Amino acid sequence: MTFSLQHTDTGGTNARAGIIHTDHGDIQTPIFMPVGTVGSVKGVHLRELTDDIKAQIILGNTYHLYLRPGIEIIKKAGGLHKFNGFDRPMLTDSGGFQVFSLTGIRKLSEEGCEFRSHIDGSKHFFSPEGVIDIERAIGADIMMAFDECPPGTADFNYARKSLKLTHNWLERCMKRFNETTPLYDYGQSLFPIVQGCVYKDLRRESANFVTQFGADGYAIGGLAVGEPTEQMYEMVEVVNEILPTDRPRYLMGVGTPVNLLENIARGVDMFDCVMPTRNGRNAMLFTSHGVINMRNKKWEDCFEPIDINGTATVDRLYTKAYLHHLFKAKELLAMQIASIHNLAFYLWLVGEARRHIIEGDYYNWHRVMIEQVSQRL
Repeated sequence: MTFSLQHTDTGGTNARAGIIHTDHGDIQTPIFMPVGTVGSVKGVHLRELTDDIKAQIILGNTYHLYLRPGIEIIKKAGGLHKFNGFDRPMLTDSGGFQVFSLTGIRKLSEEGCEFRSHIDGSKHFFSPEGVIDIERAIGADIMMAFDECPPGTADFNYARKSLKLTHNWLERCMKRFNETTPLYDYGQSLFPIVQGCVYKDLRRESANFVTQFGADGYAIGGLAVGEPTEQMYEMVEVVNEILPTDRPRYLMGVGTPVNLLENIARGVDMFDCVMPTRNGRNAMLFTSHGVINMRNKKWEDCFEPIDINGTATVDRLYTKAYLHHLFKAKELLAMQIASIHNLAFYLWLVGEARRHIIEGDYYNWHRVMIEQVSQRL
């Protein structure tokens, strides 16, 4: 994997436009990655993912895929690309965040993490080396190092102890990665993850530590996990002052349309979040003019397109009144339409951000868009 930085904003922000080159195709940045946790983007067909949403890369999760269908099945299929049919780039989260979420049924040590499956309660163990082996078998183009994700409200002592553990695990991840080769006929890259909670000194320490490995790209983790939004932005600024400019920067698990626009302005290139599909399944639509609750009666006789920008085929086919009806009737199609729309909107938004970065007016455009997309319609 390589990264070509093409443009930086000339209007007062650190926004960047580039291209990530992988063996499964190029990714234009800034980019949003739909989340395909268990090998599928929930409720979305491959054709819709590629044609309507125009996804350039999707994300899978090591923890979930390890538990089901299991790594041996994925290996027999020839990797996740062949298993699910998506022939464009993929990224795998290491499972660190999921392990963090299992508080009460996990046990951390220097060796790794013992946990119980949320599916059947069976006991399992993740070590840094084991996670690299699992990600090799899944076969994503971009792999994440195994880390601990502390809560956003963690005190300094806990955050410092957690960071030391994450750095020790990273050294072992990088060693295992360098000792092994891809199982399939294409290359893989490993991104270290910057941690440090909301403490500037720890974030700087982590950013300096991870850059010594000369990785193909870097991730910023442990944000949008309970801390105030302004602290998230502050930590991104601190980290991006240190991370190299010639490598992509991936802010994990973020976030709202406003979060994307604000963090693009701070030099972030890659994002993922379950919000477009999760909120869509609950009748919340993100549009270019604000947020819509499709269950509200005001949409009952509104025969306008879902979004006037027409960011996906579904926006041109269906009206707000029809989608309101489907949600009231509890039709599964409602969740599917809303998910496709929200994902297409996110991809449209980062595409527009890229265009305005190249044109040199990102600052003015993103300020207008933040005001628009923040409205409740």
